[in-house]
Amino acid sequence: QFYLSVFCLFLFFVQTVRHGFPYQPTALAFDPVQKILAIGSRSGGVRILGRPGVDCYCQHESGAAVLQLQFLINEGALVTACADDTLHLWNLRQRRPAVLHSLKFNRERITFCHLPFQSKWLYVGTERGNTHIVNIESFILSGYVIMWNKAIELSTKTHPGPVVHLSDSPKDEGKLLIGFEGGTIVQWDLRAKKADFRIYYDEAIHSVSWHHEGKQFMCSHSDGSLTLWNLRNTTKPFQVTFPHGKIQKDGRKESCKPILKVEYKTSRSSEPFVIFSGGLSYDKAGRRPALTIMHGKAITVLEMDHPIVEFMVLCETPYNNEVQEPYAVVVLLEKDLIVVDLTQSNYPVFENPYPMDIHESPVTCTGYFADCPPDIIPILYSIGAKHKKTGYSQKEWPVGGGTWTLGSHTYSEIIITGHADGSIKFWDASAFTLQMLYKLKTSKVFEKPKPGDGRAAEMGEDDPFAVQMVSWCPHSRIFCVVGISAHIILYRFSKYEANTQTVSLEVRLQCEPEDIITPSENENNPCFSEPTSHSPQTHYQHPVSPGSRTPDGAKDSVPSLKVKEKMVRVPPGYQSDLVIQLLWVDGEPPQQITSLDINSAYGLLAFGNCNGLAVVDYLQKTVILCISTLDLYGATDPYQRLTRSPRRNRQSTSGSTQKHICLAT
Repeated sequence: QFYLSVFCLFLFFVQTVRHGFPYQPTALAFDPVQKILAIGSRSGGVRILGRPGVDCYCQHESGAAVLQLQFLINEGALVTACADDTLHLWNLRQRRPAVLHSLKFNRERITFCHLPFQSKWLYVGTERGNTHIVNIESFILSGYVIMWNKAIELSTKTHPGPVVHLSDSPKDEGKLLIGFEGGTIVQWDLRAKKADFRIYYDEAIHSVSWHHEGKQFMCSHSDGSLTLWNLRNTTKPFQVTFPHGKIQKDGRKESCKPILKVEYKTSRSSEPFVIFSGGLSYDKAGRRPALTIMHGKAITVLEMDHPIVEFMVLCETPYNNEVQEPYAVVVLLEKDLIVVDLTQSNYPVFENPYPMDIHESPVTCTGYFADCPPDIIPILYSIGAKHKKTGYSQKEWPVGGGTWTLGSHTYSEIIITGHADGSIKFWDASAFTLQMLYKLKTSKVFEKPKPGDGRAAEMGEDDPFAVQMVSWCPHSRIFCVVGISAHIILYRFSKYEANTQTVSLEVRLQCEPEDIITPSENENNPCFSEPTSHSPQTHYQHPVSPGSRTPDGAKDSVPSLKVKEKMVRVPPGYQSDLVIQLLWVDGEPPQQITSLDINSAYGLLAFGNCNGLAVVDYLQKTVILCISTLDLYGATDPYQRLTRSPRRNRQSTSGSTQKHICLAT
């Protein structure tokens, strides 16, 4: 019966929602007409992305790594080539993408695929140097095979290596350009079944890219060079350049890393773009991976934070025989996806609308809210979309395919995440993927901590604004945040920007020595246990209003963070209305807040820690009830409370039993 229950539970939870950047990405493809992007991964997953909110995930059953992706442009289909030497044809014209056909290569390993625009023939290159042709409609292997020994001269006995490039000529789709790893390039006439020309070069080839007129093409090589070939004379390259190979003092060129990929794109209004990855010199140690953009005589090197897996230039036309007009370049990194704007001379990056890393700052707390009002998702998204970061391209995100209807789900679900840097993110969890709606920074409420002030650092270690807890009422849109520095921020939502001044309310929940229950007083009291690492402190001191004198001669009664006192202009969205802070007393930090609740119907906010609890009227901005834990439990309090620094038991108090707060009305 147990195993049956587990099996039923497994069937119930068989659908898994995936979110975040694809783990170990391997391949990239783009449909220039439908404007959708596909990313393959080493585990056999395929992520399909469109406009913000359009996000789909599908998985190969074999789990084999995706080597290459090819869209059937404007047809809602995708071809994947996997490491198990299998080709798959995916249908994207349905709600959940599915495999229509699969084709297994048994004797040869797939190395490169090419599908010309509006063609029914898929060209597949193999490790043996042969080129096979697959009918894309029936997904059946054609009997037409371009054998490597026929592609090269019969007198040449050396194997040219695996096929690393396949492309049709812009001038004639019946001519196929085949690039072999060893340095051989062959243009094969598909109709005449013979080679038009053969090129033999000393350096290994990594990629080839045509000029749109079909009279020239460019190759990238293992020695960091680019060669430009003219079809009028194929005996030697028309031009050889080492973009990053400077001449040394002894007259020799610097040795450079291989240029793994090059794209040669033309423009009507300017000189062509030559964009490539790799090619940097070996001598400069510690240089980060880079993408180089050559536009005329200008050379721009864009350094990346992670190794480049693949890149693709986005052009205005899908036809390879027209002027390309490149407008952006998508760069797939090992741990990120960036898009560079080519229409501006400084090449700014587009702000990525996809939440690729939910742990951009480590997640410190989460909240799940179901059956939210249907209008809350579009409102949060519309406000969040207006918050543009500076330094990014001002143009629209170029991947704009698919449709995402805001608020179309009947069961609205929102997840709120709090982060170590004090930021809050609202996510739409109604669909199979998470879409970030709105981001809030709680640190903007406070002054920046001074380097010499150790209070914030001691309370929050390296993250004084880290979020510990959130409480939200989706109907009234009142939102509360608990921070690690023993503070609470109450936010109100507004569709309009406003000039606001945040009110600060300071509260002391700290123990006094004369109120500590010692072991001698409780030797015969069975209600108190021996001291443990979970023993919290317990005495409540009266709240302190801003600027009031500290009672009972207590010293150093100050909060950990300083709230901004001046009037500030805040954008639409959540605007801070009240900050509640627990005070330091006698150089000891307050115990961190462990529970929080709000009641928007009565305008009440309740919070507590191991010392006690307080109820605040956030409309009048005043404390209306305070009670210590000792007074709350009386003689039945299960804890023996000793004086000890919260710095020594911070971890233990977080694991202590939480006290439930009840409000009687």
